[in-house]
Amino acid sequence: MAAETPNIIEMIGITKAFPGIVANDNINLEIKQNEIRALLGENGAGKSTLMSILFGSYDADSGVIKIRGKAVKIKDPNAATALGIGMVHQHFKLVHNYTVAENIVLGCEPKTKAGLLDRAAAEKKVAEISEQYGLHVNPKDKIEDITVGMQQRVEILKVLYRSADIIIFDEPTAVLTPQEIDDLILIIKRLKAEGKTIIIITHKLKEIKAVAERCTVLRRGKVIGTVDVADVSEGDLAEMMVGHAVKFEIEKNPPHFGEVVLQIENICVKNSRGQLAVHDLSLDVRAGEILGIAGVDGNGQSELIYGITGMQPLESGRILLDGVDISRCTIRERIEAGLAHIPEDRHRHGLVKEFTVAESIALKNYYLPPYTKNGLVLVEAEMHKKANELIEAFDIRAGQASYTAAGSMSGGNQQKLIVAREVDMGGKAIIIAQPTRGLDVGAIEYIRRRILSERDNGRAILLISFELDEIMNLCDRIATISKGQIVGIANAGEVTERDIGIMMAGSKGTTEERAS
Repeated sequence: MAAETPNIIEMIGITKAFPGIVANDNINLEIKQNEIRALLGENGAGKSTLMSILFGSYDADSGVIKIRGKAVKIKDPNAATALGIGMVHQHFKLVHNYTVAENIVLGCEPKTKAGLLDRAAAEKKVAEISEQYGLHVNPKDKIEDITVGMQQRVEILKVLYRSADIIIFDEPTAVLTPQEIDDLILIIKRLKAEGKTIIIITHKLKEIKAVAERCTVLRRGKVIGTVDVADVSEGDLAEMMVGHAVKFEIEKNPPHFGEVVLQIENICVKNSRGQLAVHDLSLDVRAGEILGIAGVDGNGQSELIYGITGMQPLESGRILLDGVDISRCTIRERIEAGLAHIPEDRHRHGLVKEFTVAESIALKNYYLPPYTKNGLVLVEAEMHKKANELIEAFDIRAGQASYTAAGSMSGGNQQKLIVAREVDMGGKAIIIAQPTRGLDVGAIEYIRRRILSERDNGRAILLISFELDEIMNLCDRIATISKGQIVGIANAGEVTERDIGIMMAGSKGTTEERAS
């Protein structure tokens, strides 16, 4: 009889509290050597906090950590590295004007006799590790010149260079194309074959099914259970995560297209560095239509949004809303013309976190009746009345209702608040960016249903999302953007995720005729 595989990690009675919340509540977690384990949980479940404790970024308030059967104190990431623990962060920690090799060896560089970086030795070592694990990076390339997928490989190589045999991946597929996700899954399986232990923090159930052996589900700081992935469905995992059944494929009514509402004609927009990020881009969106923009992060999506909404001036081209040129209008003038905007960064562009829910609802039209009297005095009773109506209509969990500070609510409820405000203002067109980013499956389901409801109400919707399943599920047409240009437009149902992924990588696609 074969001996049972030993535990390489034991976290016993781990508790961590922050002001007003217990993030980890007496958690026990055991992971076997050479296992691929997924950590799944809704927003605020405590999974990232738990892994940050394992990696030394946080100290637990109580509990014991054992690595390879021995109790250890992991006071910082350097201590974690010494124990063979590495972490590939969701937001890469790379120096963009350094080479691949320089980034990988940074902090533990091979030195010449004169004490300088031995560049040749560094590049040789990186090439050897890259070949060993099938990562195929060029040590001499600069980070700023390689793809996001390649940058992630560099992050993995940083961990392997430091001899980690326990590797934590934090939301590893958030900014990858479908092809890059497939490549990453193969890389993770190869790391397992080399004897590594892998922990993946993710909310993507499809990827858990593709690569993990077991999955531990957290809810509200507690472990709900650990399951063998082969024995459960995606629906089972989702129900464990949120406590009730979740529908992934949202049924939508056949579209009823009206006239073109939003016309974008040959626009060019610069980024914050003064470089052209959107090149001669044209699109049109009809009433009753959702036009999706698919693409890898950093290909001009943000600048496109800024240009349409007035947050960044156009270098050339024009934008028409219901036939009226709004290209040189202020943000307020665009709002008054009927342009709504659900921003990609809800904290930076959607909310003032210190404002109450009532103030947040009135943020864009506080100067108009019924919120003002004689254009001078705010009528707070009307603000709270409207806010409480929308709290009920949009199922916003707001504690003290309209008096609750927006910043004190969960991410999902903050997003519902923004959606409620933009929908209630009754505009003709809505620009929606990353509407479900970072949300748990319950909040995702709700937000997607509201978007479809607005489409059925005759709104023209431009949806920008990095989630391909969201684009495929919600949109009537799909435009793919690469390097600030549209490389293909197709009717939904006529393309696969792989087709879109190929165009996301920059290959030109055949532009399909719009559905009539």
